[in-house]
Formats: sequence, C-alpha cells, structure tokens
Amino acid sequence: MSSVTKKSLLDTATQKLVESQVWRSIFRHGYPDTPLNQSLVMMGNVFLHLHPVKVSRSAMRVTYTWCLGGLSFFLFLVLTLTGVFLMFYYIPDTRQAYQNINQLSSAVSFGHLTRNMHRWAAHLMVVTVTLHMVRVFYHGAYKPPREFNWVIGVCLWFVTLFLSFTGYLLPWDQIAIWAITVGTNLAPYAPVLGNAVYQVLTGGQSVAQPTLIRFYVAHVILLPLAGALLMAVHFWRIRKDGGAAGPPPPPRRELEAREESAVVGSARS
Repeated sequence: MSSVTKKSLLDTATQKLVESQVWRSIFRHGYPDTPLNQSLVMMGNVFLHLHPVKVSRSAMRVTYTWCLGGLSFFLFLVLTLTGVFLMFYYIPDTRQAYQNINQLSSAVSFGHLTRNMHRWAAHLMVVTVTLHMVRVFYHGAYKPPREFNWVIGVCLWFVTLFLSFTGYLLPWDQIAIWAITVGTNLAPYAPVLGNAVYQVLTGGQSVAQPTLIRFYVAHVILLPLAGALLMAVHFWRIRKDGGAAGPPPPPRRELEAREESAVVGSARS
C-alpha cells in the first residue's frame, strides 16, 4: 500500500472521528485556526477558560512574576495529595496521635518521605504566597480594577497561615502542644471577642482532646475547602482582569475611539 493511500485512509478516519457525535459532544468547536475559533475554544473548555484569551507580553516573562502564584498552587496540590495519604494512618486522638506519627515514619512504606514532603511543602507555600503578595504589591497589581482580587489574595494568605498553624498541633509532641498553647493564649488579649475566640480554638480551658479535634477538622476540611473556593474565584478574577500581570487590555469602546481619532487626525493632515 502506497504512502498516498495510507495518508488518505488516515485523513478519512480523522475526518470521521472529528465529525462523530462523541467528538462533537466533547469538543464543540473546530481547530483553532482563526481568531474566532481560538476564542470559541477558549470559552468552551473549562481548563483553557481559566486563562484569558489575550495576555500582555510582560505577563509572559518569568522574571516578572517568577511563577510565584503557580508555585503556590502547585504546592497546594502537593499538600492535598500527601495529606490524603497521611490521613489513612493518622487518628486525631491524644493517646494515639504521637504513636501514629512515629509508626508513619518507621513502619509505613514511603511514610517518612511523604510526611517530609508534606511538611516542607507547607513551609514553602507560606514563603511563596508571601513573596507573591510582595511581588503584586511592588508592581501595583492591587490597583483598580484588581482591588477585589487583591482582597481575595489576602484572604488566601490568611488561609495559608491558618493551615500551617492548625497542622502544627497534629503530631501532638511537646513542641506542638506548647507552641499551640502559646499561640492560643494570645487570643484572650484581643478586644471584645478574645475569650470567645479562645473557646472556639481550644474547646475548653486548655489545649486538650477537643483542641486536637477542632484543629484536625479545620486542617483537613474547613480550611482546604475555603482555600479551594477562594483560589477558584482568584483565578476567575485574574482572567476577567486581563491576565496575571501588567495593565488590563483597554475596553473595546476605548479602542474604537482611538481608531476614530486616528482616522480624523490623518484626514485633517
């Protein structure tokens, strides 16, 4: 069979696949060979829809953003995967938590590696999120129309800190117990709601079993869900604001006004 015949058969099979109902139910638009098809593909794909159709050149430079937002999201995924693994071997009980951590590090296959990955990813996420906030502030990316997304980013920063704070108690060793004791004892000094916040954090008069349960639930359920929701809004606002960095693209009416003024100016000259 000649190469021409093989190519024609391949083209025929490809054409039938692209025109099939299964393909069209998944990919609703054709190949992105025109600006219209590019926009339609971006709008119709949930993953591509997270990115703006057009971005500024400055947003594509690694030295401008240092990928700090992407690194923070990657570390969040690492923490989620390793955290699910650790949950299979951890019981939030003051009589078993410390033994679970020791068994995880000595008797579980890849347990010590996974726990260290989780611990270092948590430290690095605090660093990358903080540096990301500094970078955004330095470049003035918090200014209109991005001020709402800046507030979302601040909330994500606090979620990251609370995730690190709640996870610190879970090993239930002496360092963790006394560190959280010092941290929670600062709450009563807050005005008006200080004592109420302390009771919510500890569940009693000191760091004990209710505290461990509350920190565990906050660490594996409440804070990760809050972080995932805020990140979804954060990514959506980045797309709507015209990209991750640099000034947003001018509105269509402004572009049309510029074109009209340019045409009038050339006509007068």
